[in-house]
Amino acid sequence: MAFHDAAFLSVFFPLFLLLDRLLPSLRWKNRLLILASLAFYTLGQWQGLPILLLTALVSWAAGRFLAGHPGNRLVLAGALAAELLLLAGFKYLDFFAGVLGLPPVVSGLGLAAPLGISFFTFKAMSCIIDVFRGGTAAARFSDTLLYLSFFPQVISGPITRFGDFAPQLADRSVTPERTARGLRRFILGMGKKLLIASLAAPVADAAFALGADLDMRTAWLGAAAYAIQLYFDFSGYSDMAIGLGAVFGFDTPENFRYPYTALSLQDFWRRWHISLSQWFRDYLYIPLGGGRRGRGRRAVNTAAVFLLCGLWHGAAWTFLLWGAWHALFSALESLGIIDCRRWARSRPGRVLCRVYTLLVVCLGFVIFRAADPAQALAMFRGMFAGVRWTEASTLVLCRMSPASWLALLAGIAGSTPLAPRLSAWAAGLEGGAGTLVRFCAWVGTLALFLLCLMAAAGGSFQPFIYGQF
Repeated sequence: MAFHDAAFLSVFFPLFLLLDRLLPSLRWKNRLLILASLAFYTLGQWQGLPILLLTALVSWAAGRFLAGHPGNRLVLAGALAAELLLLAGFKYLDFFAGVLGLPPVVSGLGLAAPLGISFFTFKAMSCIIDVFRGGTAAARFSDTLLYLSFFPQVISGPITRFGDFAPQLADRSVTPERTARGLRRFILGMGKKLLIASLAAPVADAAFALGADLDMRTAWLGAAAYAIQLYFDFSGYSDMAIGLGAVFGFDTPENFRYPYTALSLQDFWRRWHISLSQWFRDYLYIPLGGGRRGRGRRAVNTAAVFLLCGLWHGAAWTFLLWGAWHALFSALESLGIIDCRRWARSRPGRVLCRVYTLLVVCLGFVIFRAADPAQALAMFRGMFAGVRWTEASTLVLCRMSPASWLALLAGIAGSTPLAPRLSAWAAGLEGGAGTLVRFCAWVGTLALFLLCLMAAAGGSFQPFIYGQF
């Protein structure tokens, strides 16, 4: 089940929202949310439910033990190893078996990686580490289970911290205004997914499938289309998760902050998938020493983080190469060889930094999207050496619908902070003008919701990209 499914929009969400509003106390609301979250996960992939429950059990038991035996590194290591073994067993065992020339193990047994395992495993690990560090208290099993399975976040994050989530189990408020803002954020996310990402996807798919028939036009168009698809697909999910959380009274951290306007690759990662970047910073980069031991060590630590970040996304050579690509340029920035901080002091320098960052990110996404390194190489060949017009490429361009072109243009505009600036301007209006603008905004939201319903009804189902991770 996905947030834009008819079953979710017409049955699941209205039912549990109504029950939530009818229940008198937070204690019962939390129990309802556990039930809703487990039901949501089971409807999405029931086979993964035992792994989710086992992860919650390990996290809870380790936290309780560490609370009674502070500083026990053996228990910490054992609990983290158990979590990582579950993750590695499902996501990476077959990959390394293939590298060694062995038959597949997990897929050979008919098993599949549990839905969202990378996300709830990282949440579980942070919960254990925070208890070990003394940053949070040990939790009840029900609270740990709700934290890991919370249905707005269980499939693709954001990766919240238990220390931020737990206080809201005991104290949160739901008001009509907050509910309205949450629903509006949810609809905005659905629009990103259905009206931009889903229309950009066929353009990217067609370009990547051309192979030797790629020319420069379709190669660059396909790369740009995938960058737009990935951003609006994932940020759309995050908007929907934030909106759903607000409807049930929870504050969820922002996961994107206009990453395509970044001035460096490091700045990009402060804006893209923020919760994952902060997780790696707090639980890997800083423990490795961060940047405290000179530029060289900082470059090594940064490279290690990005290699593991690539591996986190999946067991494939393309993900490892994508991680290595980001590791290379992040290391060059750490060493000062690429010094965007200095270059950005002038207006031409800021333009140069943005072009450099977009180019590195876009080329990295080509590697990320490719089925294998050979397909990525074919895309690069088309982007930089395809100075010709092929019939197949021309056919792809001719078959693009006006809706796809409009979606790409909307994606370019939506990648800039134009909308929040307009929103801030509208919020400053007073009197009749302000009332009219706010009325038009809500009418626009309703129109957007209707367009999303039409798109969902008329198009083929496309799952969220990050659901596979």
